[in-house]
Formats: sequence, C-alpha cells, structure tokens
Amino acid sequence: MTNPGLPDPERLAARILGGERAAVASGLNLLDNRLPAARDRAVRLLACLSGGRWLTAGHLIGVTGPPGAGKSSLVSAMIREWRLAGTTVGVLAVDPSSRPQLGGGALLGDRIRIKTVGQDDGLFIRSLANRNQLGGVASEVWPMSWLMLACFDIVVIETVGVGQTEIDIAEIGDTVCYVAQPASGDTIQYLKSGIIEIPDIFAVNKADLGAAARKTASEIGRSAPRQDRREGWDYPVCLLSATMQTGIKEFHAHFDRHRRFLVAAGLLERQRSQHQSAWVLRLLKEEFGTFGLGLVGGRTAIEERLGACRSSQFEEYERMREHILSRLLSVNQPTFHHDRSI
Repeated sequence: MTNPGLPDPERLAARILGGERAAVASGLNLLDNRLPAARDRAVRLLACLSGGRWLTAGHLIGVTGPPGAGKSSLVSAMIREWRLAGTTVGVLAVDPSSRPQLGGGALLGDRIRIKTVGQDDGLFIRSLANRNQLGGVASEVWPMSWLMLACFDIVVIETVGVGQTEIDIAEIGDTVCYVAQPASGDTIQYLKSGIIEIPDIFAVNKADLGAAARKTASEIGRSAPRQDRREGWDYPVCLLSATMQTGIKEFHAHFDRHRRFLVAAGLLERQRSQHQSAWVLRLLKEEFGTFGLGLVGGRTAIEERLGACRSSQFEEYERMREHILSRLLSVNQPTFHHDRSI
C-alpha cells in the first residue's frame, strides 16, 4: 500500500543525483521523518544513492569550535571561494534549538547564521537541531551528509558550539577544522580537554584583533601533538579574518591539500568506512544498549558484517536493527502457563 504523502525513493534518488534542490530538501525531510513508513522509504532512498562512490566522491568537511569564534562567518567566506571556483556546496548547520529551514540560508533563532546572496543552485544550506546530542551532532546528520555527498562536491557540517563535547564531528568528516576564539581565555582549556586530538586544520579567526589572535595561534602551535598524528600531514594553524577577508585563500587551500593527502596515503576510503561503522555501532547501542548489540553477535561481529558491505552500510544497519527488534519481541512475548487447579 502506497503512502501518497511520502515520495517514491527511486524517483527521488534520480532527481537528487541530478542536483535538484527541491529533491535534496525532500530527501532530507524523509530522513528526518520518524514514522515507520518513512523509515522504510529512507532506507530505500539511501540504497539507491549508495555504492562505491560513497567511499571516494566529494569532500566531507567538519567545522567546530567554541561559541563566538566566528565559525559561521568563516564558513560563509569558504563558500564564496568554492562557488567562485565553480564547486557546488551543501551545508548542514547544527544548532541547539533550531528547526529545519530550507533554501539559501539557515535561519537560527532571529539571525541569519550563514549569509548568501541571491538564488544559487550550486549551494544548499540546511539547519538542523542537534536534539540534545552531547557530541554536538544529531544522529540524522550521518545519513543526511551522505545524501548530500551524492550531489554536491563539498559538504560542510558546522556543529553547535559546545566546546569540549564536540567530538562526534571527528567520526563523520574527512577533514575537520577547529576555529579558535582569540582573547576568550578558553583556548588552553579546550586544548587540554582533548579537542586538540580532533582537528586536521586550525583556524584562528578575527586576526584583526592583533596581538590576542597571534597569541592564540602561538598557543595552539605549541600545544602537544595529537596521539594519532599522521606522518606527512603538518596540521596547519591559520591566522585569518573572515570579516576582513584576510588569509582566506591560504586557509582555503589547506582543505584541498588535506583531501589530496588522504587520497595519496590511501586513507580516504578507509576512514569513511571506519566512520560509517562507528555510527552504526553508536546508533544501535543508543537504541538497544549492550544487550541489543549482543543479539547480533556483539561489536566484533557487527564490524565484520559492516566491513563486508562497505558501500551499503545503511542497509546493513537497518537489517541489524530489524533483527534486534524481532529478537526483543520474541524475548518479551508473554508466556502462558496451564493452571492444573482449574
């Protein structure tokens, strides 16, 4: 039985692959719909969009940092550079309390977070509430980002500025940028909290503050190196000003350079596969707990199943989820005992 209120997944996928903005919006709405009928169609949609290209195409970028650091103005400056080069861009702007907005800008509260000029078919921005996810990224961002990779060259995820808890972005982005706030007094605390382990690129925005910005850049440069530091990558610290448009081109070039580094080192496909596995494990554990993971063989067995179908992990996730649900239902079925005294 069809549901006239829900789109046909196969037709919608074809339109998304063709870059239709309305189709992208419809697809994101479907992924955000919690109804069982919508969930089934969302899995079919992702299956139509999946394949080997998911592990190699596009560039998924995460931008994180404390409140007031100027993440949104910096993303706006980056968008301008990409669009001038003819690169298409999709943005997921995660906010603590916003509801999804569609179109050429993300309306968060009473202000425009990312400013754009006019109608641009090569740019799509979606605002998404984080739904109190402490990691700074709502669970819907995982499938949404991969949907957007099907039709945009660059996908940017700008996370809610909650500092120490912004860790999920490390398990979704190919390249992660941390934007520091000069003269806030928070930089050292953020670095000590372990956030130094997350970024591939550091940006000290508001360079027009002068000495304060230079001091922050120096503090980051002197901080302890990452434990998982990759040989061959220099983890650049960029001093720039989004509002004054200084240092933007040099900063922008580091993103292309980092993607080339990942490809040359054979890390892009491997990293994306690991990120998808991490999200499947996270979502299954959040919904069903350790007991639920055990019903499909435990963490190791799940990772092996996902590794065997790296280009269709959304489908495998749904199969495991349905298996757990069926097992739980069978375990919880009431047992009736015959009363011999009757």
